[in-house]
Order: sequence, then C-alpha cells, then structure tokens
Amino acid sequence: MAGSRILIVEDEVLVARDIEQQLRSLGYEPTGIAGTAEEALALASADRPQLALMDIRLRGEMDGIETACELRSRFAVPVIFLTAHADEATVARARPAQPYGYLLKPFHELDLRTTIEMALYKHDAERRLRESERRYATTLASIGDAVIATDGKGIVTFLNPVAENLTGWSSVEAVGRNFTDVFEIVNQFTRLPAENPVARVLAEGTTVGLANHTVLLARGGRETPIDDCAAPIHDDDGAFAGVVLVFRDVSERYESERARERLEEELRQAHKMEAIGRLAGGIAHDFNNLLTVIKGYGEIVRDELPPTHELHPLIEDICTASTRAADLTRQLLAFSRRQVLSTQPADLNGIVKGAMRMIGRLITESVEISSDYGEGLPHVNADPVQVEQVLLNLAVNARDAMPDGGRLAFATRRAILDAERARAVGCTRTGPFCTLTVADTGHGMDSATRARIFEPFFTTKAPGGGTGLGLATVYGIVKQTGGFIEVDSFPGKGARFTVWFPCATEAEVADTETPPPPESHRGHETVLLVEDEDGVRRLCRHILQRNGYDVVEAADGVAAMQAAARLTRPIHLLLTDLVMPKMSGRVLADLVVGQHPGIKVLFMSGYSESVLGGQAEGIELVSKPFTADGLLKAVRKALDVDPAPGGPA
Repeated sequence: MAGSRILIVEDEVLVARDIEQQLRSLGYEPTGIAGTAEEALALASADRPQLALMDIRLRGEMDGIETACELRSRFAVPVIFLTAHADEATVARARPAQPYGYLLKPFHELDLRTTIEMALYKHDAERRLRESERRYATTLASIGDAVIATDGKGIVTFLNPVAENLTGWSSVEAVGRNFTDVFEIVNQFTRLPAENPVARVLAEGTTVGLANHTVLLARGGRETPIDDCAAPIHDDDGAFAGVVLVFRDVSERYESERARERLEEELRQAHKMEAIGRLAGGIAHDFNNLLTVIKGYGEIVRDELPPTHELHPLIEDICTASTRAADLTRQLLAFSRRQVLSTQPADLNGIVKGAMRMIGRLITESVEISSDYGEGLPHVNADPVQVEQVLLNLAVNARDAMPDGGRLAFATRRAILDAERARAVGCTRTGPFCTLTVADTGHGMDSATRARIFEPFFTTKAPGGGTGLGLATVYGIVKQTGGFIEVDSFPGKGARFTVWFPCATEAEVADTETPPPPESHRGHETVLLVEDEDGVRRLCRHILQRNGYDVVEAADGVAAMQAAARLTRPIHLLLTDLVMPKMSGRVLADLVVGQHPGIKVLFMSGYSESVLGGQAEGIELVSKPFTADGLLKAVRKALDVDPAPGGPA
C-alpha cells in the first residue's frame, strides 16, 4: 500500500540505510531507524507506524522477538522479521510474537514489496475483523433481548448482559458449560421441563421458536416468562457451527394480556347483567300492570264483604298472594335498577341499628353477631327502606353460609372514593361515601360462584331453598343508589360484602322537611286519567269515582289531548302512565301543562329514572302495583301541593 509508514529496526546501520532507500523507491514512508529495542519503542510511541521491519538480533537486553511482542501489545504494530537464520528453532522462538512474515537476508526488492503488502493486507483485514467483532459485541450487549450462543456441541460461548441478568449466570461462569446448565425452562402450568430450542436446533439445524407459556428458571429460583427463538450459526463454508438463542422477558406483556382478559370478562359480565336486567325489568313492568288490577279489585271486593262472609277468606288469600307477587316484581325491578326509590338523606348508622332487632330474629343463636359503628358519619343519599332491604338480604345470605354457626359482623365507616378507584369499580361518582360491611365466617365462595352471585335466579342452595333474587336485589338497589359493592371471599375463608353509598350534600340534608299528610283522601276535583292498560284504567276510574272525583279517561296521549280540548270545565289533575304507545306520559304532561296552567301532574309507573331520563326529582310518582288507599293518598298529595314558583304545578 503506497504511502504506508514503516519503522526500520536494524542494528547494522548500512543494512538499515539500504532498507530505507528500498522502501522509498517502492513508495513507502520510513518513519525512522532504531538499533535497539528502547529506540524502537520510543519511535513507535511517537510516530505510530503501520508496520515494523524487525531484525531478530538486536543490541541491548531485548532482542527483536521480545521487541516485536511489545510493539504488538502496546501499539498494535505488526512486525516482519528480518533474519539471516531461519532455522526451526528461531521460527519456533519467534512464534509468540505472531509475525506477519519473514525476510531472509539478503532479500530482493520484489520480495520486500510482496512481504510488506501481504503483511499490511493481513493486518488491515484483522483490524476490520476486530472492529466488526467489537460492533457485534457492543450491539449484543446493548440490545434489550437476551442472547446466548453455543458451539456445535451445545457448549456456551457467549452471553450478553441481558442474558446474564435473566439466567443468573455471569458470562465468565457460563462460557464453557453445556447450555442445559445455563438455560433451564419449564411449562408455566404443568411445571414439566419445556422442549429446549437449542437442543432442537442442534438436532435439526433449523430455526425453532420457544413454546407458549415457557418460564425460565434462573439461578436463585427466580422465574421469568420468556419467548422468541433459536437459530443455527453457519461458517463461511455453510457448515453448522453452533446456535444463537434470542429471548426476552415477557412478564409485562403477560400481565397486560391478563389485565385485558379481566377487563373483557368484566365487560362481558356487565353486558350480561344489563341484558338480564332489561329482561327482568320488562317482565316485572308488564306483570305489575296485571298485579295492579288483581290486587286493586281484590282489596275492593274484600272491603265490601263483611268479615263473616264465606268468600272473605278466599279474597284475603288473593290479596296476600298478589302482595307476595308484588314483592317478587319489586326484587326484579331492584335488580334491573328500574324500581322507584324514595331517595333522601338517611342516617346509615340509624338504619343499621334499627334493623338489628329484626336481624336478631332471622339469625340462629349459633351465630355470634357484632356491630361496629363509625363515628360522625355523614348522611347517605338513599332510600332507607331499600337500604334496610340490602342489610337484611346480606344478613340472610351470611346466615345460610353458616349452617353450623359462626360470626357475623356489621361495620359502618366513612370513606373517600377517588377517580382511579371509581373507574376500576365502574362508579360514576367520586368523593365522600359511607361503607356498610357485612362479614361472615361461612364456607366462602370460589371464583366461579363469585362471578355469578348477583345474577337473578342464580343460587347454590338446594331446590326450594331460595329464589336466587336476594343478592340480585342488593346489586340493583345499590347500583340505582349510585354506589357499588365489593366482594371478598374464598372457599373456607368466609365472605365480606362492602357496600358503598354516596353521601348526601349539606343542601340535601337541610331540605328534608315534608308537608303533613292530608286528613282525607276524598275529593271532588276533575282528574284526566290516561292509561293504555284497560284493566288498570278501569280500576283507577272505579277507585277515584267511588271517592268523589270526576274522572275523564283516555287510552293514550293523543286521545287525552283530544279529551282535554273538548272539556269546558277545569282539569285539576293529570294522572297518567309513563310508558304508553304514541306518546310518553312525560311528553303528554308537558303538553297538557302548557295548555292548562295550574294543572297538577301525577305519574304511574313501575319504572323510575331510566324512563324519566334522569329527571325524576321534583315530580309526583305512584308506583305499580298500588293499593286503592295508596292511589288515593298519592292523588290527594299531588292536588294539595302548592306549585313551584315560576314553574308548572
């Protein structure tokens, strides 16, 4: 290579000068002439030559072989030996210096050029190889994947730092060992040894992926889920030379997949519960219309008959059965969150204390009951009757889980629900809550049972042991209140239900006064009755007319508007069903109020906020199925309430 800088190390001055002239004539650049090892090392340090022509025999304590070793180790300078004695002993002694060639004195200019060019080419090739190896090593050391390489017999030849960390083996300890010592893997679920991909590559010579659910067992017992593959290494001739195994820690990915699966399952469960709720609510709504007729006429007939009449006990049984059926529909509506709640600021501690006597009668003596009331709890925004129902249902559920006795604990506490936890439990509210905890020492539940306990008609009891609506009712009441339920239970570990109720605001607590009940339920006012169910409409007309009211009836909203337009006398009350064909009760009310200012409105329904569009606050509502007395009370209350300032009655 023309222009290459070459150091001459020769203690014979005339020979050195002659070599210098030859180098210049060939286009090389001599960097200096040294006669001793010390001079050679000093010149190499100052000029950094690309090659040294070194006489084996030098003056001083170090000969050419020792000097060549120093040049190579300290400055990476390749050496060509100059010698007149190329016997076997000299060559053997010079071998540790790893010379790039020999020139026998005296040599021709062509020999000098050829030897120099070959040495420079070889040194440059080795330099480029070392740089490539350094880049390779740096790349493998810096990538995020773990890398293990073996030779053709499966002996480890390389580990990068990531592989060291995951396997627990340092490179120094692992190199030279069989790959099975360093890379031990098992199936995550069976715990049996997993097929080692390195072994398959050694046997088949093809690229092999890791099996699913593979776990790496590191030194020290740490386990890491991994994946990726092993591939064969071939030399320049295409012969099999070893295996490279690349793998990575997939713990975060597995956790993300598990989290996604949990969310998907929760979403499926929510959709299922919502679908069941819609079905249950629809059935209950239709059934309520039938029960309203059965219960209403049954009570009318019962009250008309003297107690001594032979049919009186039979009618009483009809009324009792209809009441029990109404309770069943209320439970279905509670689950579907379509029942009518009398939401108000309520004292949670007071409700629990008031229910304790009834709970004591429900629970057997073999169950020890305890209570722990949080001090200074704010009022909760809930229906006290429904909260009591939640409490009783949870108590009965706990009792049935402890047939041989145990402990049942009730506790109330103040709590704060932050946004992150609210998202996790699917609650739309944040801020102050009060919790009611019911914990038992019963047989507990497995995960499959826990996933279904709030489904209506799901029960683990023997046939006839329960309807499967108790916890479904609890779920619906709490959800409709704006809270949520947490369940913590495992087989043999009992169960803990924690119910979260949202707290009432100070303004809601202050606004709790109610007008005194009217003394009489009779009246003389004109009532526009709108109900699409013929039986319910006839019943309402009968009850109202018997108690002095003037009734104008219609089967739907359009007919009601036509009837109202024909009337020449004032209409005092619109009594309308909420769910009707052609026109909803709410739309009808808005139209009638617009045409008849001062008219009062009373709705009938078995539904609540879902039908009212979240605008149930401030309206009068009578819940189906109702009794004659209940309807009359609601009508009288609606008529006697003063209209709100600046708004419709």
